Amino acid sequence: MIQGNHMDRIAEIERKTNETEIVLSINIDGTGKNRISTGIPFFDHMLTVFSVHGFFDLEIEASGDIEVDFHHTVEDVGIVLGDAVSKAIGDKKGISRYGHAATPMDETLGIVDIDLSGRPFLVYNLPDKINPATGFNAYLAKEFFRSVANRGAMNLHVNVLYGENDHHVIESVFKSFGRALDQATRIDERIKNIRSSKGSF
Repeated sequence: MIQGNHMDRIAEIERKTNETEIVLSINIDGTGKNRISTGIPFFDHMLTVFSVHGFFDLEIEASGDIEVDFHHTVEDVGIVLGDAVSKAIGDKKGISRYGHAATPMDETLGIVDIDLSGRPFLVYNLPDKINPATGFNAYLAKEFFRSVANRGAMNLHVNVLYGENDHHVIESVFKSFGRALDQATRIDERIKNIRSSKGSF
């Protein structure tokens, strides 16, 4: 269980279905410590990359019917992560709201933009020339990001400008996602309530 001081924004979520069982905790104001086990090694690696580059303390223990397909576990981890981020940032008072990051990975450039607007939407564009890997690949990652965006109530744009190697594409996106979400959730002392001309999301 993640421990923090009284100022840390921490959430813990448990979800159990006939297909998956997940326990997840996140500290938005962490340092990038993590302990992750989903049964899908490359997915674990990408969640670790997200944690480290976003400075989120993240613990995930997930089990699912991966002998059938990876889809249920990947999608449900996204659901729980989105719920946890939403719970951790609470009423969103003082947060920057917007985040942007571009991360090169060898021949690949992945860009992620986030608006924690409360209006979920996913844009997900990959290069035409990508060679998808078996197992957890860039196309299955789309289902993860769709779940995170929907449950985290975020407008999430993922645009990989170019790249061919599937693993490089995914890693550039997960690094950018961590960095962009770190920006969007950061407290800005200039923002006294919420960052909206309407006064409400």
